[in-house]
Amino acid sequence: MKRPVCIKGRRACPPEDCGGTGGYTDLLRIIRNPRDEQYERMMQWLGGKFDPEYFDLDTVNRKLKRIR
Repeated sequence: MKRPVCIKGRRACPPEDCGGTGGYTDLLRIIRNPRDEQYERMMQWLGGKFDPEYFDLDTVNRKLKRIR
């Protein structure tokens, strides 16, 4: 059985229910500025941390292996 394999990537995927591309853009703007009035609420919603630059090729490929 052939399976997809990721050979490279960049950046984290948007969190679930962030509001599509526009919502993700807003989220990134907010979490880059700790003085933003929505910063604390967004960080809490994200579970306390979120690095939009993080990418783990091994994790992606492990998840791809589970696709049937």
